[in-house]
Amino acid sequence: MSGFQKGCACAVLVVLMAVLGLASTASAETRAFQASLTPDIAVHDRGTMIEGLSLQIWGENPQKALSLGIVSGSTGQSSGFSWSLLANYADSYKGVHWAFVNYTKQDFLGWQSGAINYTDQRLKGVQTGFVNYARNFKGVQLGLINFAETADSGLQLGLGNIISENRWFKEFPNAVAPGMVFVNWRF
Repeated sequence: MSGFQKGCACAVLVVLMAVLGLASTASAETRAFQASLTPDIAVHDRGTMIEGLSLQIWGENPQKALSLGIVSGSTGQSSGFSWSLLANYADSYKGVHWAFVNYTKQDFLGWQSGAINYTDQRLKGVQTGFVNYARNFKGVQLGLINFAETADSGLQLGLGNIISENRWFKEFPNAVAPGMVFVNWRF
């Protein structure tokens, strides 16, 4: 091999390694499978997007996945089906949360079902459980105690139902009806 051929071969090898390095970096951001004992003891780090299946004792990733575990955490704008024994928590979620406790820091679109369901911002969908809370909701809350600060439109069915700023009932004297037994609504 001449010096020129060796130089070309080295250049091709360097370019190929750079391209493969970029490809592996790009694919490292999204994975189809995650297994974790904790967010820091996992197959992939907590910043990796999981698009597929996530199995964990306690896991935390951005995801578009079926997530099965004891405690499942979703960061960023996540979606899918999270089914956990103790708790599901998320920044913002679209899909289904089934666990003893379900917590969403921002918005939730879908169905939360557990003993306690809590959406700190906006819920569009259904909450079924013993205690349901949404700062603002549009949908249905079915439980023993249902609470929302405001509602765009929705129905609460349970023993205690409160929409604290329910414009529907503001016409009544002393705003006596924001809390009702068995059913409350805003349409």
